[in-house]
Amino acid sequence: MTIFSKIIAREIPADIVYEDDHVLAFRDINPQAPLHLLIIPKQEIPTINDIEEQHEVLIGKLFTAAARIAKAEGIAEDGYRVVMNCNQHGGQTVYHVHLHMLGGKPMGWPPYTEHMKQG
Repeated sequence: MTIFSKIIAREIPADIVYEDDHVLAFRDINPQAPLHLLIIPKQEIPTINDIEEQHEVLIGKLFTAAARIAKAEGIAEDGYRVVMNCNQHGGQTVYHVHLHMLGGKPMGWPPYTEHMKQG
């Protein structure tokens, strides 16, 4: 059982911003942007490599929830980033697939620079 499963079961508190029958979203306790949310399926799937055809609808629900949340949080129009890490080299630390939603500032890639503003 992961820390995310414990949050879903309400065994560990979290600042929940969205919940439906399939998805839960909450504020990251170590934010990397002014808005940093974690959007998780209520079904535990360890990594992207473990996503199977039977999970396609559920993974789609993460993204439709992300769009709803972005609108509710006031970042949809300016834009935001969603990232899903996979395994150790991909930066995954909790083995329960999840989207990181980052917003509230320019999130360009490569990192936003002065020369990008001009063009």
